[in-house]
Amino acid sequence: MADPFPEPGFLRLRQIWRQPLALTLVGIALCGCSFDLGSLTPEKDKPQEAPKAAAVAPDSAVSAANITEAQTHTVKAQALAKSGVTSAALDEFNRAVALDPYNAQALYGRALLYQSNNEHDFAIADFGAASGLNPQKAEPLLGRAISYLAIGKVKEAAADLDEASEADPQNAQVWTARGQAYERLGEKTKAAASYTKAVSLRPRDEAARSGLARVGG
Repeated sequence: MADPFPEPGFLRLRQIWRQPLALTLVGIALCGCSFDLGSLTPEKDKPQEAPKAAAVAPDSAVSAANITEAQTHTVKAQALAKSGVTSAALDEFNRAVALDPYNAQALYGRALLYQSNNEHDFAIADFGAASGLNPQKAEPLLGRAISYLAIGKVKEAAADLDEASEADPQNAQVWTARGQAYERLGEKTKAAASYTKAVSLRPRDEAARSGLARVGG
């Protein structure tokens, strides 16, 4: 199913990395079922609390009933998140993951909420779990890379973006982020190649166009 939400532009380099990243991943889909984070804004100075349910494998198999109930909570959470009711959405995602730790949609959705609140360590953990369950999907890798960039782990971000670009070479967002990562690493050739690819896929991508101008592409 095609993503019904528009792709966003990426934030500009250096000064932009210090700004909230709530809108960075608007419209990114996992398995065609994402929600739009455009209405969400980060809650300033919110203390991080440990997730209610860790994304780990259970001791026993998840029952069919739990899987069904978890999906119900996931759908409800996505609707709440789209409406901007982030606290209730997070509660629903927590319930979904507690019932079914293999629910990649719930893990991915919860990661986006953590990221929108600048809780990047928790976001990275959930993006990683979602990626492990969907290794051919670029979106969890891109999400984790954005959080890595936000906390200064640029090499880790670049590695995720390398993998994401192989998984989905037509994803302009991945190439723009990859350009930004390699620009921060001082690897202008790789940055220029990434920005060039992004512009070829999305000519009006101002972040990619300005990045390309910076690195001399």
